[in-house]
Amino acid sequence: MANAPKSLTIRSYNVGFGDCYLLSFTYGPKSERHVLIDFGSTALPKGAPKTRMMDIALDIERRTGKKLHAVVATHRHKDHISGFETKTGGKGTGDVIKRLKPSRIVQPWTEDPELEKTATGPTLKQFGDGTRAHIAALNSMNTFAEWMSETRLPRYFSKEMRDQLSFLGEENLKNKSAINNLMKMAPNSYVHCGSKSGLETLLPGVKIDVMGPPTVKQTASIKKQRSKDPDEFWHLAARFANMASDETDATPPALFNKRYIRSNGSTFPVDSRWLIYRARTQRGDQLLQIVRMLDKAMNNTSVILLFRVGKKSILFPGDAQIENWQFALAQAKYKKLLASVDLYKVGHHGSLNATPKSLWKMFKKRNTKKAGTSRLRSLMSTLEGKHGSENSNTEVPRRPLVSALRRETEHFSTHELDSKDLFRDVTLRF
Repeated sequence: MANAPKSLTIRSYNVGFGDCYLLSFTYGPKSERHVLIDFGSTALPKGAPKTRMMDIALDIERRTGKKLHAVVATHRHKDHISGFETKTGGKGTGDVIKRLKPSRIVQPWTEDPELEKTATGPTLKQFGDGTRAHIAALNSMNTFAEWMSETRLPRYFSKEMRDQLSFLGEENLKNKSAINNLMKMAPNSYVHCGSKSGLETLLPGVKIDVMGPPTVKQTASIKKQRSKDPDEFWHLAARFANMASDETDATPPALFNKRYIRSNGSTFPVDSRWLIYRARTQRGDQLLQIVRMLDKAMNNTSVILLFRVGKKSILFPGDAQIENWQFALAQAKYKKLLASVDLYKVGHHGSLNATPKSLWKMFKKRNTKKAGTSRLRSLMSTLEGKHGSENSNTEVPRRPLVSALRRETEHFSTHELDSKDLFRDVTLRF
């Protein structure tokens, strides 16, 4: 086998709202190394067969020649790990991945099971004060999501609010089967900013930089999520001052409608309807605020990997958001590396706060010229209309970001694929 790969083919799978990328490093005519980065979805493309996830698993099996060298699960969200779920009798998509016998699993440091076994041991101490509370908060998100999934949402909540609560609740359910499969199918590397990836010996000639997530010791900012930042986020205008209303319609529905009808068919008195509307709206906003805060906290645990081969570099940041990025962006050595990125996997399906503008401006190879080998490439896995709201400028993917990607990079999004298309390949030569 050659000392370094001659090319890299990235296969973007059409999972809908989720991520699934297969990186195939070619060393020679019959020599490849394969790394799967995420495998999950919360909504398949419209018209896609129900077998889509199994079709993808079987394609991964064929493409890898039944040998997968490594799996990277960037973080715990369902749209990134649901494909690793196993089933009785070995009939799950995760069972297919397991039989490919990966040599290494890479996950964020927050997934290390040792963190839950002790409150004061050396494993906890090395990550800084507040680590125990941070891990507990992440686990509480799963508990709250489970409660949400078992609770019937009131019919007086707006459709948009019900849709958002249902989506975020389902996204954050703890998929025990997938988590256990990832933990047991191969030795795990639980990584953080600056640590070894565990992939070094599996990918000769490839340098891998772990840029995130940071530990609590490195920066306590990952424990919280700001709602707005006009300097970093892809806002057009700020319409609300608090996170609870970030993604809700600014125009309330008519006051006198069926949401003021009692269960017995009678209506509430006219003079009480305004108060009823306000009380019920506040309840929904508070629920949405809690779910959204917890959802964003999990995104800040995303693994950020930079693969470097020769003069080419490929950036895969999962769903990393601003608090995750801040620590890496403050490091001089990472700034220099990020400036020369050749291919960028767009963070968090194109959301407004996963591609900080300071990061975007670092990419020196972005330009408005016609296609060329020196122009920045960007890959995005997303599904329009599933998450966020145009009314509050938080739709996913975020339109100003997509416009910039199309204008200044060689851009491809899985949303452009027909529902019958399983994947699209992009090849880089070194």
